[in-house]
Amino acid sequence: MIKKITILVVLIFFAACKSHKRTTSTSHSRTQTTNKNEKPEEIHTKNGDVYVLPEDSGKFIEFPINSVEEYIATFAEIAQFEMKAYGIPASITLAQGILESGAGRSTLVKKTNNHFGIKCHTGWKGDYDFHDDDEKGECFRKYNHPMYSFRDHSEFLSSRARYSFLFDLDNDDYRNWAKGLKQAGYATDRKYPSKLISFIERYQLYKYDSYVKSAGYGVTKIPREYEVKSHTVIKGDTLYSISRKYFISVDEIMKMNNLNNSNLSVGQKLVVKSLKK
Repeated sequence: MIKKITILVVLIFFAACKSHKRTTSTSHSRTQTTNKNEKPEEIHTKNGDVYVLPEDSGKFIEFPINSVEEYIATFAEIAQFEMKAYGIPASITLAQGILESGAGRSTLVKKTNNHFGIKCHTGWKGDYDFHDDDEKGECFRKYNHPMYSFRDHSEFLSSRARYSFLFDLDNDDYRNWAKGLKQAGYATDRKYPSKLISFIERYQLYKYDSYVKSAGYGVTKIPREYEVKSHTVIKGDTLYSISRKYFISVDEIMKMNNLNNSNLSVGQKLVVKSLKK
């Protein structure tokens, strides 16, 4: 009941604020909160339902959270919504949100509503702000509302080739999803999978996956088209740097090029694949 009331309040607030002008808490603003078109994209799930994010109110909205339990109560419904639309386990989405945002209490979240630590990356057209992370003053995506952070997280994982193998897993297989996120390079912390799994099992987040699956939702496949490209190795290239450039894993590069080790030579040509734009 609490979850349903939370989502209802959010939707009412969006409607009430529709006429307000856009304001942001940073001078580094752009014309969009996300890299989507003005008309919200419709997401069709496996059994025919359609999900669309509410219209952006243009106002930066904060959600004061006091505990992990309150974070879960506030965002579990949204995580299930995204699981239905994209096939990412709700348990994984919630666990990542808890870990990356400090259960909604980190400085980054308070400035940007960025619950998943997603940096700007090339091509980001939304708002942004700077925050010290691995390096000082790094660029992070900024959202007017946490719901847009959750949606961008879904799009981020489903639109990059290096995460594509995750969508072949059952979407209640949270253990292999947690391990796969680390394998694909989402985080450098070697304990990242065990931290996610710990949150999921401690707070029984897997039950939200069960709720979605019991409603008849299987694995949702997001169509992804790839194109094969060739990369010529230059001085300073490593398999890791190349994998980040083309959004694929090191393992994929090694398999496609029959490499037995990570040694590269300047001028060497590698077959890579990337998502079609």
